[in-house]
Amino acid sequence: MTFDTLLDEQRRYPAPPAFAAQANATPEWADAARTAAEADHVAWWAEQAERLDWAERWRSVHTWRHPVTDLDTVAALPTRPAGDTPVGATWFAGGRLNAAVNCVDRHVASGLGDKVAYFWEGEPGDRRSLTFAELQREVAKAANALTALGVEAGDRVVVYLPVLLETVIVTLAIARIGAVHSLVFGGFSAEALRFRVEDTGAKLLVTSDGQFRRGNPVAVKAQADAAVDGVASIEHVLVVRRTGEQTPEIPWTADRDVWWHDVVDAQPDTHVAQAFDAEHPLFVIYTSGTTGRPKGLVHTTGGYLTHAATTHWALFDPKPDDVYWCTADLAWVTAHTYELYGPLLNGVTSLIYEGTPNTPHPGRHFELIERYSVTTYYTAPTLIRSLMSWFPGGLPAGFDRSSIRLLGTVGEAINPEAWVWFHEQVGRGRAPIVDTWWQSETGAAVMAPLPGVSTLKPGSALRALPGLRTLVVDEQGVEVPRGSGGYLVIDGTWPGMARTVWGDPDRYRDSYWARFAEQGYFFSGDGARYDADGDIWLLGRVDDVINVSGHRLSTIEVESALVAHPDVAEAGVVGVSDATTGEAIAAFVVAGAEFEGRSDASPEASDRAAALRAHVASAIGPIAKPRDVVFVAELPKTRSGKIMRRLLVDLAEGRTLGDTTSLQDERVPLRIAEVLRGH
Repeated sequence: MTFDTLLDEQRRYPAPPAFAAQANATPEWADAARTAAEADHVAWWAEQAERLDWAERWRSVHTWRHPVTDLDTVAALPTRPAGDTPVGATWFAGGRLNAAVNCVDRHVASGLGDKVAYFWEGEPGDRRSLTFAELQREVAKAANALTALGVEAGDRVVVYLPVLLETVIVTLAIARIGAVHSLVFGGFSAEALRFRVEDTGAKLLVTSDGQFRRGNPVAVKAQADAAVDGVASIEHVLVVRRTGEQTPEIPWTADRDVWWHDVVDAQPDTHVAQAFDAEHPLFVIYTSGTTGRPKGLVHTTGGYLTHAATTHWALFDPKPDDVYWCTADLAWVTAHTYELYGPLLNGVTSLIYEGTPNTPHPGRHFELIERYSVTTYYTAPTLIRSLMSWFPGGLPAGFDRSSIRLLGTVGEAINPEAWVWFHEQVGRGRAPIVDTWWQSETGAAVMAPLPGVSTLKPGSALRALPGLRTLVVDEQGVEVPRGSGGYLVIDGTWPGMARTVWGDPDRYRDSYWARFAEQGYFFSGDGARYDADGDIWLLGRVDDVINVSGHRLSTIEVESALVAHPDVAEAGVVGVSDATTGEAIAAFVVAGAEFEGRSDASPEASDRAAALRAHVASAIGPIAKPRDVVFVAELPKTRSGKIMRRLLVDLAEGRTLGDTTSLQDERVPLRIAEVLRGH
């Protein structure tokens, strides 16, 4: 199978000379790294592992037993994560290290104790900061508290908190004592939280009395209680006081529930850290559940930290005076790698923000950029498109963005027009954009431009980073020619790769390694295409591909064409049943309040819909014209900013909606259903 790829983006942005002159990853470094990695990628990654402090050296750099072709050998491997789940890969096995020591203690020892590790701002405007020395003391106290609560190495701790400094502190403390953390977005339902608590067999839940959402204090302790009610593995619930008297009715279970300020704050602020094997599990992170039962992906310590440190250094070009801001919620893998571990491993000052980007006004992010002199701003395409809709005439002159020198995107493929807006409006036409492709499964970035080296193409992550190899292949695993599309795969192994699915190694094997077992490829689940230069363009999840009269079209390409129209802020495109063509294209379009909910049969909306269809036909061909154009106020998105196209299909087809617990706003599908009834 190949994809019909029709969009042809020709704009190019070479690396700015001033940026290239000071970049960490220079053309010389990139050439040497690619040459060395292509010759022996295992040896190259071993060299990158020297970025970390090791208490003991490893016995072997890498072993690999394919989960399909070497199944018997995999089952017999001695190194396994907690839960006795077989591992197919090891990296740096026998080497011993401590994640928290690498993130914090070694920087204090090297003289960076007075450097700010984190600036934090709450949604109501309250502010705190922690230096590396202060962070070291706070993590030590939390580690002592966890031990006092009976948490030991290998135990699982679920963290259900908003973006707070306590979230960072407890995550590092869990890693410090060798327990396994699993962070859950603070807006998830009790049902979604309960699944993760039960699936991991967690001993401790860390939560808060409440949190702030869009300007309002909201109690969450009752949801946490419902999630752990009757769960035999839970021994304690550790509660951070966040909303206090603003959410006074907090349920409490004696002998189980304990306050953070009572237990953590009373502990000694020193802690002797133990080193753990590189293959010791560090965290379990769950996929969003947008396509079925969430998968708990197991990431281990040494390889993951190596991948995180290396890619953060090469892609985000950290400098001693940088203030780096990754806008992801701390529960997402983006934040694990590029808000927690990556920046801390490289000794970088980060900003973290508790609230939503338009509370109390749409310019809140730019207010924060100015206040903290943010130099690197890493965010999701969905937020960029929202900013475009909030500031249709461009950003007001009152926001000082002069500190920004580098931008980044993550989450899903970015539409070229949104990329250009981001570059011109937020980056002032000067800041390179690091468009990263990776997944929860990969642990860290796999494809991205090197900002001081690459000529950027709006909408493309270009190609694999040194030490990694990606291909676009057909159903037989044969690489497709230039200009064609197919399945995106990773050829071989890499240090940050998830080792298994928690408690379900068969699902790990079947989801990622079975489809192209003969070739040894990891199947990403994404479609992609090569351009004439061999660079790669993402086409979205293969489940989202639309088959119109035998033409397999990418939702990303059609959405990009729509977003390029000046009247469209966002678009979600899906395939729906059609008696003539098999499938037809339905486009859900955010195009201004005056069109929200209006049937495209009304004169004004009909004219706008016709203009959009003509625009798509002109941009990528008549076959891609949407049959239906539905004007909506918002699109259903996951908490990590991805459009839930599955729900749009369910709505368009009149089916019962599936799981919606991962939505940013569970009211959005109901509003879209009302619009569809009007059609």
